Amino acid sequence: MKKYTYVWVSLVILVFGIIFVPKIVDRISKGTIVENDRMNVKPKEAPLAYITLNGKKKQVPSFDFINQDSVRVSNADFKGKVFVVEFFFTSCPSICPVMTENLVVLQEEFKASENFGIASFSITPDYDTPQVLKAYAKKYGIHDKDWHLMTGDKEQVYDLANNGFNIFAAEMPDAPGGFEHSGLFALVDKEGYLRSRTDEFGNPIIYYRGAITEKKGVNEHGEKEQISALKEDIKRLLAE
Repeated sequence: MKKYTYVWVSLVILVFGIIFVPKIVDRISKGTIVENDRMNVKPKEAPLAYITLNGKKKQVPSFDFINQDSVRVSNADFKGKVFVVEFFFTSCPSICPVMTENLVVLQEEFKASENFGIASFSITPDYDTPQVLKAYAKKYGIHDKDWHLMTGDKEQVYDLANNGFNIFAAEMPDAPGGFEHSGLFALVDKEGYLRSRTDEFGNPIIYYRGAITEKKGVNEHGEKEQISALKEDIKRLLAE
């Protein structure tokens, strides 16, 4: 009896091999076995983190300045838009040109979106008049109607940078161009809240490095570019 049992088991294994093994091999070669395997489905990405201060979600502070077209612009003009914030100055001999280059990349990436904008605040407002900002915009190919290069009261600009966004900016005679400022970009959602992705430990990165291009990849300090990540995160906020 055992002899016949072994024969039947062997026959079943043989039939299984003939019928199913070629199909499994075919699925592996086409990649469908991975696509259809529920154990390999990636979990849905977690929402971008909110930046909090004293337990409260941080919102964009109120501001009211004049842009390159001599038009008054306030935080209200960005309502309903995802936008990127930077602090710069047109005569900057170091990181500003790279930051502007990266923002132009974002301008082109999202040129079809009515809900994307850029807010650039000059930290040398006495020099950066609307006319100077207009010339700067032309030089770098800034044409999006929702990219505002703004100038205004100096104390208000520095308060907005250092206290409003916590992005460092200061006059420093020994620094290139006489001013020191952070090369960071802040990301704001449609409701005016500061957002960012998280690091490997689950903590918000808060800001994105704006002075390293995607092409360069890494700076002299070994820091990686974050423009590609910023692109992805803008898309995610636009989809919210």
